[in-house]
Amino acid sequence: MVKSCWKPSIEGDYRGCLDGLLWYKDMGQHVYGDFSMAVVQANSLLEDQSQLESGLLSSSSSGPYGTFIGVYDGHGGPEASSFINNNLFCNFKSFVSENQEMSTNVLRKAFLATEDKFLSLVRKQWLVKPQMASVGSCCLTGVICNGLLYIANAGDSRVVLGRSVRGAKEVIAMQLSTEHNASFDAVRDELRSLHPNDPQIVVMKHKVWRVKGLIQISRSIGDAYLKKAEFNKEPLLPKFRLHEPFRKPILSAEPSLLVHKLHPDDQFLIFASDGLWEHLSNQQAVRIVQSSPRNGIARRLVKTALKEAAQKREMRYSDLNKIDRGVRRHFHDDITVIVVFLDPHLINGSSCYNSPMSIKGGGRLASRC
Repeated sequence: MVKSCWKPSIEGDYRGCLDGLLWYKDMGQHVYGDFSMAVVQANSLLEDQSQLESGLLSSSSSGPYGTFIGVYDGHGGPEASSFINNNLFCNFKSFVSENQEMSTNVLRKAFLATEDKFLSLVRKQWLVKPQMASVGSCCLTGVICNGLLYIANAGDSRVVLGRSVRGAKEVIAMQLSTEHNASFDAVRDELRSLHPNDPQIVVMKHKVWRVKGLIQISRSIGDAYLKKAEFNKEPLLPKFRLHEPFRKPILSAEPSLLVHKLHPDDQFLIFASDGLWEHLSNQQAVRIVQSSPRNGIARRLVKTALKEAAQKREMRYSDLNKIDRGVRRHFHDDITVIVVFLDPHLINGSSCYNSPMSIKGGGRLASRC
């Protein structure tokens, strides 16, 4: 039903509003309901990237149709997250077309193809820009299609589902993504089992567990210096170079995958970088969405996290807002939030939506692919 009344000639509004270091789009529409986005910058250069693409999910005109959500939390610089924002969805569409269907394997292939292309870029620029080898990004994606939600994640961004409980007023929080951060026992155990001959595969440094004492996440796109030994040597900066050579990749771009059948009680999804979850629990975030107007809800979540960050430092929110990018990173991380509401009538195909949507966090126009 959705396919029969889709009009792909119309492009959605990619614009948002800017308030200091906060960019937001308070309300938009995707195939299956409303959405809200917000991004606040803390780093000197914004390292969080994000997108929402709603409409045709394939390179061919035959479909399928749905909504693609991506949150890409970069580290070491913006290059990897920007590369993902410009390439992952295009790769995804190509694999959907090639397989003629949506599946978790399509998402996996898109992740690995994006990884390969970024590492090729690192190789090409190795002599002139060796620091590219130390740049990486977490990558969280969700695809809503044919009544199913597909999740792929590498890193520690998170997607949380808000589900209503019949007979109760409260909406419960259900975390759908698996995180890959060395702070979790399971992640450390996985790393030790993959590297049984390396007693230093995870090291406690400054009261934080880190892979090789360098990075908290165990999966990412990029971070070539911990995946290929050819990039872990001069002219890379000494602080990134390991003392001993390695024969197998230390980090992986392999995503954790999940398929969730959408239920009529599934109300909304919160996709966010770890900058939000440092300050809000899953249930706190779900409760805020449940009890607030839809319009501007992503911005409300970001502001609540910023108020928590200010309170932790015993300062006022208004004073935190006066601190410029770069210095702001000492108080909080870049934060990206995308709230996606789910209309069961649209998910079940009983209605149609006429205008495709393509938007990138921060207001950057989506690349054509």
